[in-house]
Amino acid sequence: MEQFEPKIIALVCNWCTYTAADLAGTSRLQYPANIRMIRMMCTGMIDSKYILKAFLSGADGVFVGGCHPGDCHYIDGNLKAGKRIPGVGKILEQFGFEPDRLKLKWIGASEGPEFQKYMTEFVDTIKTLGPSQVRDRMIL
Repeated sequence: MEQFEPKIIALVCNWCTYTAADLAGTSRLQYPANIRMIRMMCTGMIDSKYILKAFLSGADGVFVGGCHPGDCHYIDGNLKAGKRIPGVGKILEQFGFEPDRLKLKWIGASEGPEFQKYMTEFVDTIKTLGPSQVRDRMIL
């Protein structure tokens, strides 16, 4: 039997989390290859429909990463995301998705090791949950 390898969409802030991912890579810190990273200018620009679309297209998990509160390059974009993402999680629960399939973390530009740690933990969580209920219907 084939081992389940989750498909993870990571919507990350250009200024912090994406830079942390780059730092992890240049530091040769390995994290799972299951992540398909989408660089956004700010987590405040992540519309709920992007997350819902990812799940409906067969993603097993969605990770949102942004600047620490108070460090946003766009003043308060990450605070807006901090309010929006939990609401999307509640919508997903109403459709039968486990709440752990959506994760929001604040990862600063210099936190490459933290990026590696959070990605590894998130992939392990999704492996424990198993495939998404819509994964076999649509492929990313």
